[in-house]
Amino acid sequence: MTVSAGETRSASRAARAIASEPRGFDLLRVPGVGRLLRWRHARLALQLPMLAIAGVMIVHALLGPQLAPKNLGVLLTWVHFRGLVVLVILLAGNVFCMACPFMLPRELARRLRMPTWSWPRRLRNKWPAIVLFVAVLFVYELFDLWGEPWWTGMLIVGYFGAALVVDVLFRNASFCKYVCPVGQFNFLSSTMSPLEVTVRDHAVCADCTTRDCIRGRHAGAPDHASPAADGIALPVIQRGCELHLFLPRKKGNLDCTFCLDCIHACPHENIGITARPPGSQLAEHGPRSGLGRLENRFDFTALALVFTFGALLNAFAMTSPVYALEHWVAGWTGLTVEWPILGALFVVALVLEPALLLTAAALWTRAAAHLTEPLLAVVNRFARSLVPIGFGIWLAHYGFHFFTGMLTIVPVTQNAVLDACGVAWLGEPMWQLGGLPVAIVDPLEILLMVFGLVGSCLVAWRIACQTAPQRAAHAFAPWACLHVALFLAGCWIMAQPMDMRGTLIGS
Repeated sequence: MTVSAGETRSASRAARAIASEPRGFDLLRVPGVGRLLRWRHARLALQLPMLAIAGVMIVHALLGPQLAPKNLGVLLTWVHFRGLVVLVILLAGNVFCMACPFMLPRELARRLRMPTWSWPRRLRNKWPAIVLFVAVLFVYELFDLWGEPWWTGMLIVGYFGAALVVDVLFRNASFCKYVCPVGQFNFLSSTMSPLEVTVRDHAVCADCTTRDCIRGRHAGAPDHASPAADGIALPVIQRGCELHLFLPRKKGNLDCTFCLDCIHACPHENIGITARPPGSQLAEHGPRSGLGRLENRFDFTALALVFTFGALLNAFAMTSPVYALEHWVAGWTGLTVEWPILGALFVVALVLEPALLLTAAALWTRAAAHLTEPLLAVVNRFARSLVPIGFGIWLAHYGFHFFTGMLTIVPVTQNAVLDACGVAWLGEPMWQLGGLPVAIVDPLEILLMVFGLVGSCLVAWRIACQTAPQRAAHAFAPWACLHVALFLAGCWIMAQPMDMRGTLIGS
């Protein structure tokens, strides 16, 4: 009995289908949700409403009332957006990058002109994004953006412009991977998400010859061919991963925008959105597709430090003690402008403090665990364990503003419609609406920081077991002490009187 080539291909597809059956939770297998996400235009369906909301925010920020608590641009940007981003990441992953409206203008522009430049090799790291991350934090505090609707609107416009210029000039997703500070924040935060875009069965990928998940699918290319035939580039019908994440070698959510291009490109339906323990990817060592070895990358260490200590700094800057500190420094130095004082505070909080604490922890670890590797190698290895506690502090801080002011969007929207139409189509503004009482939010803040503390300790323990299997407890102890110290600092900050920024209570 002979077997035809068609029967062989059918048997191969059947074997792949069996191999790709779920081995645990897979969001793409959930009825309704999975079908929506597998839809070719799923991302666009999320981006269009976000683009419309961004347009409303810009118009109201620039032309609406310049009293911040009555302005949709300020309220949505600094209260609702930030709070929802961290909460959604905690529950579902990097959904904002998936629905990012900043990418739509560049998609339209690329229909007219495809980028021809490659991102400069010396800048293929996290340093540009780190600088912009710190710059946004600094400008936010220096110019009180939370109380400035017009400047908030211009910031949003500038973000659209930057994304458009970078991605029209440079190939792939250069803005997302190397520039966007919000994206870097989301990448690190999503390491604490329970969901990850990943390969369902590596055996299927081993048999794949086209690597469509990263190369993309091209019109006219047979299943076994490369994207070019006879030196002629074939038209793309579905692009692959623009962030250079080869799915069979991908680990975790770092640099993953949840764009789902790889899912649509894979001809074997071998990619899913699967569940994994939050934070576990931070403890994994070895090479990662598109990232290399994190333990050898000081730029990633610096990003993790800015993320973690920036969480403390951003929250501290909204409390009463910071104003007293700035007033005391101004009286002691005779300075009459804020920027040098604020700049010194940033240097202490984001450079000196983390340098001293991590150096002390690394020295203690080397001595206690009898390690011989360089000090910087120890710092790079364990710095990842700070991300969960940092995320917990961001959750507590942004959650405080969101939960205490989540209903304020109702009267501000009512007032915006009234101003625009002259008729109260949505009713008279109900300015009495606010949010949850502080008595309920305060325990929730502590719970979120406890979540971060536990995550950091678990990650540090796994790294310690990999680094010094025979003396894991000795290697772990310094970092556990550091995590507890950061947790206690976060608790102290959250216990201070905090500005109710962006709401009528704080105006």
